Amino acid sequence: MDQRLARLRHALAAHELDAALISNGNNRRYLSGFTGSAGYLLISHDDAVIATDFRYYEQSGQQAPGFRLHKTVGGFDAWLLPLFAGLGGKKVAFEANDITVATHQALKKALATLPEGERPNLVPTPNLVESLRLFKEPAEIAALQAATDLGDAAFTSVAERVEPGWTERQVAWEIEKYIREHGGDGLSFDTIVAGGPWGAMPHAYPRDRELVSGEGVVIDMGCDVGGYMSDLTRTIFLGKPDDQFRKVYDIVLTAQLSAEEMVQPGMTGEECHMIAHNVIEAAGYGETFGHGLGHGIGLEVHEAPRVARTSTDELKDGMVFTVEPGIYITGWGGVRIEDMVVLEGGKARVMSQAPKLRFVG
Repeated sequence: MDQRLARLRHALAAHELDAALISNGNNRRYLSGFTGSAGYLLISHDDAVIATDFRYYEQSGQQAPGFRLHKTVGGFDAWLLPLFAGLGGKKVAFEANDITVATHQALKKALATLPEGERPNLVPTPNLVESLRLFKEPAEIAALQAATDLGDAAFTSVAERVEPGWTERQVAWEIEKYIREHGGDGLSFDTIVAGGPWGAMPHAYPRDRELVSGEGVVIDMGCDVGGYMSDLTRTIFLGKPDDQFRKVYDIVLTAQLSAEEMVQPGMTGEECHMIAHNVIEAAGYGETFGHGLGHGIGLEVHEAPRVARTSTDELKDGMVFTVEPGIYITGWGGVRIEDMVVLEGGKARVMSQAPKLRFVG
């Protein structure tokens, strides 16, 4: 955590800020190790404080031993002013993407009770900590790989057993059950299971509908292991794949493998996206691929960088993101194939190893 605090303090200095008030739960965890659902961090150039209530006071002391503890009792007017002591006239960043208008107004109202010279100046700063989280440390990559491996195993176990007559909801439950029985802390998002025409919706939800022979099934799933997330999509087929499915699947797989092979540091998210998009468009299905190619992943299942059309995010070594092209045809269904990759040594290393369909001839 000391290295992360040092990087944050360097960012504060670069932006001419004196301190940062951290409210986002994942950013709290990243900087302090505290996993509770409520609290704030106040980090200045020479101090680091964690402010939380009775429920988490003991836990925060155990999980964030390098932080000074500050107990919160009542509203901001009761505990905020002592927390900000000594910061009069200083620039204190707050997380503009996390704090609500109501919370911001309450902060300002509490600080307004101070004499003018003792009030800090609140400065909105989007993505201050998120910009640090872009680059994964070796321990984080190992944690993400562990989550990826568990997700691969869960998918493989269920895909080998699923058969006509299972419901979409049953498939989703079997995946969750495997994850929880094999050391996972939970799902990284609600599992998507979409059979037949239902697969034309990228974010379909599992129903009580039974799967039938002769249809594709899109399965999008992920797990949480120690706070780090995985994300995996595979499309399977019940029975012998017909020519239409084989054609669409091969286009999507070619698009995915092309992007994974050709992406390199220095590309923008849009340039990576267009590698896959151009393959799908050349095959005549460009209008059926309407979402971004991928997204960063870490403590959150969706975080920076953004890998999509119009994304100017620069991809660099140390970033972990998904590669997930798809084709979606109303009335027929869909195919999506997704891996997690990490940029290392100038190229993408594919982290996901769950089996994909391979057609010969």
